[in-house]
Amino acid sequence: MLQVASTNDHGTSDPQVESRSTGPRRYSAEYKARILAEYETLDRQGKSALPRREGLYLSLITNWREQRDRGVQTALAGSAGRPKADPRDKEIARLKAENAKLQQELGKARTVIEVQGKLSALLGQLATDSATNNGENK
Repeated sequence: MLQVASTNDHGTSDPQVESRSTGPRRYSAEYKARILAEYETLDRQGKSALPRREGLYLSLITNWREQRDRGVQTALAGSAGRPKADPRDKEIARLKAENAKLQQELGKARTVIEVQGKLSALLGQLATDSATNNGENK
């Protein structure tokens, strides 16, 4: 809404005009639903008076109706039951299972390496003891 420039004490108009909003108006979903519900209950004259009273364009109400109808159609078009699993979720589950399996195999491999190290040390000690005993017997 434009504001008329006010006149100052000297009878000349004030060049300062209040600034308008910087962006488009935003409407809540509740407001849209209330306006659409009211609009659909009105007769022809009421339907033309409602946008004027609320400061809305008729095209805006038409867009809201189309958005609502598309939302309903989208909701009804979906299949009943559980939604399909996201392929990424399946891939994540597969990778987690593979990771757990590899961690288990790694634990086994570490145990084998540890046992081999102990066995090697034991055999080395036996070989040293055996060589020492053979040297004393001669």
